[in-house]
This record gives sequence, structure tokens and C-alpha cells, in this order.
Amino acid sequence: MARRLTLFILLAMLVGILTGFVLNQTVSDPAHLATITTGFSILTDIFLRLIKMIIAPLIFGTLVAGIAHMGDSSALGRIGARSVGWFVLASLVSLSLGLVFVNLFHPGVGLGLPLPPVNEASGIAKPEFSLHDFFVHLVPTSIIDAMAKNDVLPIVIFSVFFGIAITAVGDKAKPIVQGLESLVHVMLQVTDYVMKAAPIAVFAAVANAVAHQGIAILVTYGWFMGGFFLALLVLWSFFYAVSYALIGRQTHVLIRYVREPFMIAFSTASSEAAFPRLLEALDKFGVPKRIASFVLPLGYSFNLDGSMMYCSFATMFIAQAYGIHISFPQQIIMMLLLMVTSKGIASVPRASLVVIASTLAFFDIPEAGLLLILAVDHFLDMGRTATNVLGNAVATVLVTKWEGAFETIESDEMEPLPTPAHTMHGGKAGLDLDPNR
Repeated sequence: MARRLTLFILLAMLVGILTGFVLNQTVSDPAHLATITTGFSILTDIFLRLIKMIIAPLIFGTLVAGIAHMGDSSALGRIGARSVGWFVLASLVSLSLGLVFVNLFHPGVGLGLPLPPVNEASGIAKPEFSLHDFFVHLVPTSIIDAMAKNDVLPIVIFSVFFGIAITAVGDKAKPIVQGLESLVHVMLQVTDYVMKAAPIAVFAAVANAVAHQGIAILVTYGWFMGGFFLALLVLWSFFYAVSYALIGRQTHVLIRYVREPFMIAFSTASSEAAFPRLLEALDKFGVPKRIASFVLPLGYSFNLDGSMMYCSFATMFIAQAYGIHISFPQQIIMMLLLMVTSKGIASVPRASLVVIASTLAFFDIPEAGLLLILAVDHFLDMGRTATNVLGNAVATVLVTKWEGAFETIESDEMEPLPTPAHTMHGGKAGLDLDPNR
């Protein structure tokens, strides 16, 4: 089933490109083209809204049930520390690769396009980063409000408190945990229904983008886009190398399982669209739900590897286009600044552009430079979003390996990873509803 869906998504992308190209070449009136493509945007938006309605209950249910099965708070703290440690390392690698490749290719030099006036507004809001607002935002005033907005970080914080409290209460909370586990199963079944529409949404999204921007825009920005996707390829190779060093040939099985959520993220440019399928893929790979349900939501807020690379790459691209020299020490400061600011607005729509806008102002680079990348931002968003999904999959697998908690992999191609007996029961007594989870 997974292979068929991946194939249908690929076919939908190709048909979408062809349809968009035909519309771009045959419909010359922008207003008429907008009218035709309105149907495409409706299909895409409906699909993304269907996915978003799943995210909050799925994160809450899996995270709380996972914490309850850990059995003790020390395991939660250990997994959290290992996750954040890897997130920081992966973020540094991502940002560094973005700077290395943009300095190597200089895509902004000799761009051959008229530069927007330096005083022209980009239309992208650039809220100043506030340490106070960031930490206050972590704690929800209402979990209902946080779920209504699909605000992942506050949902995670509430879920952690709720899960720890369930562990402290003990047997009295078993009905709640059983109910949440049933909720997760129901939401995954809803996901199966929704994903049947994925190829249609992919076709609509790609056709809409190509119809408005055309294939020619890819040629004009070819050096910029090529350099960025090459940097992404190197980052993917880094993930592969780290994974192979720790779990060996099982990395090939991981790639096979993650292929579908990767393609969904790439074709829809939405990490949320891939979340339910990624959770299922990691479960099949042998990652216990108690770990995946904690690390994945955390990674969706703190481990945006593709987006972070894009921020450093695009900021330097704009500086190069305007002939502004950014020294090596300034680039180091830029990297550290992006490390911090990108965490504060992870849930903001088009977050990468917002982060870039804030960074441009810090280094006195014209904000109007954002207009240079808006034309191809959707295509680049496809790559960075898929990278975010891949990075979070690898992060979850690495944490599971360090915990020695792998379960039997559902594969006839590889030998299952060994699972130490002492890790299967989550330490000391918790809610022993399912010791393998």
C-alpha cells in the first residue's frame, strides 16, 4: 500500500507539472489564470486542513501515553537531553553547510535580475525575537487554544505535565491511558482515510505553482536553486552516514519506510502532512511509541534542519545580490543568531521567510531582497520541508539506539536490531499496560 501511494504521488507530481506548464503557456491573462487555478488551491488547502485537524489530538495522545509507559521521570529527562543535544549538533551542521555552499557558489553574484529598491517592503512581517516572549509562549494559557492553533510547543509542554502526573497517580489513571491509546488508533485510521487524497492534493499544489511561476523561473534561478539542493544532498548524506555508523545496514530499511512521508512532505511542502505517516513508519521500523511520540513533536519545533540551512543560504544570497560583504566573524554571529531566532517562531506560517527578514535587518541588508526569492520559495520549500522530515526521522532513530530500545523491525530484508531486556519495560514501575511500548 505504501509503495502504491508513493508511486501515485510521483505520478501526480509529473501530471501536475505538465498541467501547470500547459496552463502557463496557453493562458496569458493573469486574472483568468487565477480563476482557473482557484480550484487547485481549494483542493490543496482542504487536504492540508484535513491533516492539521489530526495533528493536535495525535501529538497529545501519543506523547501522554508514551510518557506514561516510560515509568519514571529519569527516562523522560534522559531522552529529552539526548534529543536536544542532537538537535543542537544537527542545527549547527545545517547552518554551516548553508554558509559553506553559498560562499562556494556565490549564487547572488551576477544574478542578472533587476534588484528591488532597498526601501521597498517585502510584505513579510519581521517580529523581533524576544527571549521573554519565547519562554512565556512555551506555557499555554489554555490547552484548547493551543490545540485549536496547532501550536506544537505548548501542546508538548502540557502533554509532558499531563503524562508525568498520570505516572504519579498510577493505576487510577489506567482508564485515561487506555482511552488515549484508543484515540491514537482512531486518529491513525483517520489518517489512512485522509492520505487516500494525497495524490490529488499533490497534483493540485504542483500544478498551481507551475501555472503561476512557469518552468522558466527555475532556469533563471538555476544556480541559486542548484546550490541549495546540492547543499541539501550533502546534508542528507550526513544523516545517512551518522545513521549507518550507529545502526549499519538497517539504515536502508529506514530509508524505505521513511520514503512515503518524505515524498508527502516534498510534494506538499508541509511537514504536518507527513507527521502521521512518519509516526507509523518509525513504529514499523522498531522505534517504541514512547520514544517516537516524545522526540518527533519536539523535533518539529526544534529540529528544522532544512529550514535552518535555507535561512543561512538565502540570507547570504541576498547580501551577495546587493554587493554587501559579510565577513567570516559576522557569518559566525549570523549562524548563532539563526540558531536562536529559528526556535522562537517554528509554528509561524512561512517561518523561514520570517526568520530571514529578521536576520536581514540585523545585518543592515535590504529587506526588499526577500522579493528576489519569493518567486521560487515554494520550490525551495519543498526541499527544505522534506529535509526537516528526514532529519527528525534520523533524530528519533538515533535517540532510540542510544536508549538501546529498538523493538523487532517489521522487515524480511534485515536482521532485527537487538533489544536489551532492561530497556523494554521503561525502568521502574509505571503503567504496565503494554511493556513493549
